[in-house]
Amino acid sequence: MGGKRKPKDAILLGVGLDNEDGHKRLTTAEKFAIMGGSQETHDKMTETVLKTFEEMDRKGKALESIEPSELKDLIDKNTPK
Repeated sequence: MGGKRKPKDAILLGVGLDNEDGHKRLTTAEKFAIMGGSQETHDKMTETVLKTFEEMDRKGKALESIEPSELKDLIDKNTPK
């Protein structure tokens, strides 16, 4: 049984733990899900992930095949300060 292996499906998951207002926040897309957090934290995580995926697209990279260390570097770079 030869042939080319199909990359495994991948999803990026972000979980915010600083929710004090009782709101349940969930943002999903094809390749990521952001859950929980305060409004500020949830917004920052969402912005980070969107910018990270935009940069991956520009570089021709896919979540299924990017090296974990490169993904970490992109997330760090795209996290709002």
